[in-house]
Amino acid sequence: MPIDVGDRIPDFDLEDDAGNRVGRDDFSGSRLIMFFYPKAMTPGCTTEACDFRDNFDAFFDAGLAVVGVSPDPPASNARFKQKEGLNFPLLSDLDHALAAELGAWGMKKNYGREYEGLIRSTFVVGPGGVLEAAYRNVRAKGHVARLVRELLAGG
Repeated sequence: MPIDVGDRIPDFDLEDDAGNRVGRDDFSGSRLIMFFYPKAMTPGCTTEACDFRDNFDAFFDAGLAVVGVSPDPPASNARFKQKEGLNFPLLSDLDHALAAELGAWGMKKNYGREYEGLIRSTFVVGPGGVLEAAYRNVRAKGHVARLVRELLAGG
């Protein structure tokens, strides 16, 4: 059963696109947007990541850090970050353990085929590591605009 709003997110130790180890406590004291995307350099993931890139300053000004998380290896994330000019870290959840604990890993359906995979999701984590909001199974297009409305414009 995935964690829910009000629960503390699990600690994690993931490698970022630059080879650094990153964990929950690296963001203590600040609010964090963690968006989980299925695969670097695919159309939907590129749309979503670029929307976060284009709104990064507004999130930053509101005290929100942004990180992307995928099951891609760090080298793929590094290429994706460079190609799209992304201005936030991309973390590799290779064994999808963090995604599973947050409810962003499970059964998906695509063209009538069912399979297990990453479910596009976004989580807002408070300064103490407590989950403030969970957006599971979102569409790439328009998702960041919704976050801007809800997190920055108050509704």
